Amino acid sequence: MAMFRIGIDLGGTKIEAAALDDDGGMHRRQRIPTPIGDYAGTIAAIGTLVGRIEGEIGPAASVGIAIPGTLVAETGLVKNANSVWLNGRPLGRDVEAALGRPVRFANDANCFALSEAADGAAAGCAIVFGVILGTGCGGGIVVGGRVLVGANAIAGEWGHNPLPAPTPEEWPGPPCYCGRTGCIETFLSGPGLAADHRRHGGPAFKGQALDGPAIVAAAAAGDPSCRATLDRYAERLARALAGVINILDPDAIVLGGGLSTMRHLYEDVPRLWGRHIISDTIATRLLPPMHGDSSGVRGAAWLWRPEDLV
Repeated sequence: MAMFRIGIDLGGTKIEAAALDDDGGMHRRQRIPTPIGDYAGTIAAIGTLVGRIEGEIGPAASVGIAIPGTLVAETGLVKNANSVWLNGRPLGRDVEAALGRPVRFANDANCFALSEAADGAAAGCAIVFGVILGTGCGGGIVVGGRVLVGANAIAGEWGHNPLPAPTPEEWPGPPCYCGRTGCIETFLSGPGLAADHRRHGGPAFKGQALDGPAIVAAAAAGDPSCRATLDRYAERLARALAGVINILDPDAIVLGGGLSTMRHLYEDVPRLWGRHIISDTIATRLLPPMHGDSSGVRGAAWLWRPEDLV
């Protein structure tokens, strides 16, 4: 008889849930709009999704939840969530009370990393760094199949470190909402890519707005200023990931988020990062994601390992 795990991805605009079987097969995938600004409604929505899925697969599956922030172990309260109505709330206790069972929580970037390490692009790797390159820059670390949370619950959060080895043109760097300047996120997020293009006087291309996808499309069509923007991006990503390799020395780095679709990164970045890594040989692989937008649900489900369910 199959043993199911339910994973839930608690996003800012939608809540998605699905059940995974023993082999990682996905069943009964469902999504509903997030009750934005409504904490009690969010708890109720999670309960509704679990009830629907268990009505089809059977009762009392394990439940893991990916959240856009961190659940602090000492207090049980959420911090750093961009779904701001969750911050300062005892989400773990309230969801467990609503569902009547233990529930595991992890940051959504950690769940992305776990999904790709468990049965995705980095399956079988001992140490995996998962990177989110999207509206922001997040990260997660998986060691031996388990998410590394850290003493301050910030392991893997590389986006608010300074961009390594800044050039004079990059120093002190753009201001960041965190209050600092020159954060990795200000260069390597989607908005950071667009802002860099504007700073270098990059013109619009065929009337398209200069967001990340438009710059990528224009570069592919031969626009030299957009090509130069992408070259700067790849070189900066190489520097930023070299710092991760020097400290963590992962077997694989998996890129996620909207900018992970830029195919040239998987060739250009490993070609460039060697000059910043303190090793003559570099075995770390840079990989595209296997599960894409399913990673939040899948990683949340994998927060329960097989031995936890016996």
